[in-house]
Amino acid sequence: MSSEEQKAAVLEATKRASEQWKSAFNSGDAASCAAQYEENAVMRAKPFGTFTGTTEIQAFWQKLLDEGFSDVEYLEPSIKVVDETSARLTASWKMNKAKGVIHQELWVLQEDGTAKLREDDFEAIG
Repeated sequence: MSSEEQKAAVLEATKRASEQWKSAFNSGDAASCAAQYEENAVMRAKPFGTFTGTTEIQAFWQKLLDEGFSDVEYLEPSIKVVDETSARLTASWKMNKAKGVIHQELWVLQEDGTAKLREDDFEAIG
């Protein structure tokens, strides 16, 4: 596979994985949200704190879902392929009870061809 083909594969895997994460969240499935992260991923969620690993990340999403947050939508998402194995996604976002900005989602291609989040850095603004 050429370098350009590999970068196209990273872009497609990132798009698919991002859609799967949003679908899981909007279905109220915190376990499936957390499954989109690498085992030792780091999530910085301002102003809530930093969460490391899928167990902490799943607990964060479960708490939000339990509090009635839903219907996440990304506004003007931008995906930039960094190299042959990773891409960065930025966007604004809104949901039923909050809005904010995604400073960076670092999606990394896995051995099975899917992408998972290694770093997630977002902020709730209101």
